[in-house]
Amino acid sequence: MNAPSGNQKPSFWDFLLSLFGSLKPSGGIVKTVEPVIPPDNTTEPVRIETSRVLLVIYNPVMEAASGTKIIQSMNWNNPDDLSNTFIQDILEVSGGMARFQIVDRVELNEFPALTDGFRYDALSYMAVINKTQPAHQPEYANYQAILTGLNVLARISAREIDEVWLFGFPQAGFYESSMCGAGAFWCNSQPQTWSAGCSRRFVVMGFSSERGVGEMLHSFGHRVESILTQTFSKTQGSANLYAQFALYDKVAPGKAQVGDVHFPPNADTDYDYNNPRKVLSNCYDWYNFPVFKDDIREVNADEWGNGDMHILHKWWLNHLPKVAGRTSGVGNNWWQYTMNPNLVNP
Repeated sequence: MNAPSGNQKPSFWDFLLSLFGSLKPSGGIVKTVEPVIPPDNTTEPVRIETSRVLLVIYNPVMEAASGTKIIQSMNWNNPDDLSNTFIQDILEVSGGMARFQIVDRVELNEFPALTDGFRYDALSYMAVINKTQPAHQPEYANYQAILTGLNVLARISAREIDEVWLFGFPQAGFYESSMCGAGAFWCNSQPQTWSAGCSRRFVVMGFSSERGVGEMLHSFGHRVESILTQTFSKTQGSANLYAQFALYDKVAPGKAQVGDVHFPPNADTDYDYNNPRKVLSNCYDWYNFPVFKDDIREVNADEWGNGDMHILHKWWLNHLPKVAGRTSGVGNNWWQYTMNPNLVNP
């Protein structure tokens, strides 16, 4: 049907079509729905995100007679202490925008199942640690078996928990982070497609009691990189603010910004965390986001702890925007996306 012209008054049918769409050739109505993108503004309130965590600690008994468990036997770190420090660090660097709450804790007297069903026992595991036999292949954990055994998908759907932290050790087979649920996307590993029946996306973090909080922040940093890359995936050029944030001198000479988890602003190589070379960077200007003030300074590893991984990753995370408003269709508080991947458009 053609639109009325001149002084011809539109019919009631024309009015309905203006509301609900145009006609198909068969007579059905087609409604064209454009995605609603909130306009840029400076007033949209910041969104505080609290993630309820299921903490799962693998701590098998290594000596049946004494009951000594692997963490004690190997003199590794206490996962509860690591978790508490990590939670406080995230609260600090996010300015209170990101809050983890451990709502359930499970300690398992077993080694994780690997993808082919294999599990180490005390003898076979120590043989690998002592290098008297090679590590088992395939090396990765069976996430479907682990999460199904813990009834995780149902608990996520019921909103009892929002994510899972798996604490293991060398050869446990955990990814640093992995995403599950409907619409899951790359999160430093391929999405767990078997879990697509779960209506909510969620992240499974893989930590190690053999390592420290600096390594936990490192793993979380890769989660941040993956989620923000997806968050800005539909923006181009200068509108892709995360792509700008992640620039370092080697890829953008003279125009370094904050860098990424492996490459701070002056890095020449991967994990080059203690480089004394000074480069120009606007890393300080990111504290002014979204109104940059051209605050460009010379920086080097003195800024981020001279090789201390804990200090470095707190420094990097502290630069993530966490203010009111919206720019390029994305909230100016980036922490909301890193904490809750359900806020990210697939």
